[in-house]
Amino acid sequence: MTLEQAYRAQLELLARCEREGQRQAGWKVGLTARAMQAQQGVYEPVFGFLLESGHRPSGAVFDFTSLIRPGFENELCLTLGAPLAGPGVTLEQARAAVSHVAPALEIIAQRGAFGADLASSLADNAQPKAFVPGAAVPLGALDLAEVTLELAVNGVSQERARGAEVLGTPIASIAWLANKLAEFGRRLEAGAQVMSGSFTRQYDLHRGDAVEARFDPLGPVRAEFR
Repeated sequence: MTLEQAYRAQLELLARCEREGQRQAGWKVGLTARAMQAQQGVYEPVFGFLLESGHRPSGAVFDFTSLIRPGFENELCLTLGAPLAGPGVTLEQARAAVSHVAPALEIIAQRGAFGADLASSLADNAQPKAFVPGAAVPLGALDLAEVTLELAVNGVSQERARGAEVLGTPIASIAWLANKLAEFGRRLEAGAQVMSGSFTRQYDLHRGDAVEARFDPLGPVRAEFR
């Protein structure tokens, strides 16, 4: 498959989910940080869709046996307050369309080697299993490039990263996504939630893990895996 064919297969998968009664919550942008691109061997962003059935609140406890080679990523979840359609969306237009921002974890399922067969991975919706947003706050004048992540797994500090790792600013993920969706005749709708892409590399998960990602000044988000 070409990448265009892979995205069209993904969007048909979304249409099938909707025909079966599921509701779309929004979109995810992936491979936005250099650490993620280097880890996966892919040097451009990608998108996938989010379903409402994949939403979990902060503090959620996951059944580890229900997950396929699970991992997690540390992201922001941005909510659109107005529709946004490409092509040609600028950072200023993207920022104006965002109403709220929340700290978030993306829980991923690894059904194959992502970078080794990118087209198949995109057709399979780019790995999302669930998304775990914390408390949302109005975007206001927040500079998302300056948001700072402190990640701990099982109480042990792992790393620190800034929002600038995400394409310079997580707002750039919104602009990229709106412009990319326009290639497929779609736009971002008001109310859509968009996962920005990870501040860090992707982490593997193990039974018994407890993850806490603190995003200053937004607050924490947590999940456990038993």
